[in-house]
Amino acid sequence: MSSRKIRVLVAKPGLDGHDRGAKVIARALRDAGMEVIYTGLRQTPEMIAAAALQEDVDADLLTPRQRDILRLVSIGHTNREISEVLAISVRTVEVHRFNLMRRLNVRNVAQLLRRALQLGLLAKTFGAK
Repeated sequence: MSSRKIRVLVAKPGLDGHDRGAKVIARALRDAGMEVIYTGLRQTPEMIAAAALQEDVDADLLTPRQRDILRLVSIGHTNREISEVLAISVRTVEVHRFNLMRRLNVRNVAQLLRRALQLGLLAKTFGAK
């Protein structure tokens, strides 16, 4: 069993100068035995994502199902094809896809794939079946 501490990133997005809540959370996580990386105030989502990748924190940006759907979208599957492969309804695929795109702050598939590549969520050879 590994004795490595869980690495957590705490960030304060936005323009306001208040970070008391983030510091309280960071202290509680440290008290629970985790290694906390605090990025400070006024962080953009892109800066937070870059810090998470650079610091190799222990967190998944996507759920396992969102990762499945992202992989299938990246190789060109339609919602109907994804539903058949994963044995779920088309509507469920649509909801997962909507949440995936909202989580990555994108509006179309091209932006989704670009952001996923930037965040290291897809291999550089993502289009290969």
